[in-house]
Amino acid sequence: MLNKVPEITLFFWIIKILCTTVGETGADFLNINLNLGLDGVTLIMGAMLAVTLIFQFKSKKYVPGIYWLAVVLISIVGTLITDNLTDRLGVPLTISTIAFSIVLSIVFAVWYKKEKTLSIHSIITTRREAFYWLAILFTFALGTAAGDLLAEKINLGYMLSAVIFGALIASVAISHFVFKVNAVLAFWIAYILTRPLGASIGDYLSQDLSNGGLGLGTAITSMIFLGTILATVIYLTVTKKDVIRKSNFGDQV
Repeated sequence: MLNKVPEITLFFWIIKILCTTVGETGADFLNINLNLGLDGVTLIMGAMLAVTLIFQFKSKKYVPGIYWLAVVLISIVGTLITDNLTDRLGVPLTISTIAFSIVLSIVFAVWYKKEKTLSIHSIITTRREAFYWLAILFTFALGTAAGDLLAEKINLGYMLSAVIFGALIASVAISHFVFKVNAVLAFWIAYILTRPLGASIGDYLSQDLSNGGLGLGTAITSMIFLGTILATVIYLTVTKKDVIRKSNFGDQV
């Protein structure tokens, strides 16, 4: 089958950050504003993600609408995993951050041992795609835990946390483009860091002024970002600017 994921362009990073923001504000909106509770939201979002992934795996090529819907849903589910551990089970954010780092490292290690590559330019088999989505899930869970750890536990605040994670992403980009750090390594580090960046931006926009936010609320924030995601995905569907034209089994992302 053809490559099942999009090319890494500016559009990719824009939508990815938007998805991470929706993952944070969407989970809060469903949990608190609609009063579904963590159990209800987890069940509904988990079921929707499972159905979307079925369509994603059945497809023989990259379909922007299906792919990015899966990313939005997996961002919410990843957030809910951390929220359940923190709010329901009382697991400290420090512990969950370390635990998700270890789990994600294991996923990458097994993926590389089995496939000899972590390049997203080679997602052309079902097994590689399974590793890919499993890694994505834990990047969101890890990013949520790390972002909450800095913004809330260490009390740096949402804006400062966003600046810190943004600076880290910029340093990763510089290390790749200037100092030629391996593309695959740089991609996955940046991918992990976009989660707490998006979450910090989402919290800053949606949280009350008393909590250090702008007070837009989770509903308005989620609608703005979902609308932007939809418009961008429609554009990519029409133009096909992010379709990978050729499989690459080398060290490029």
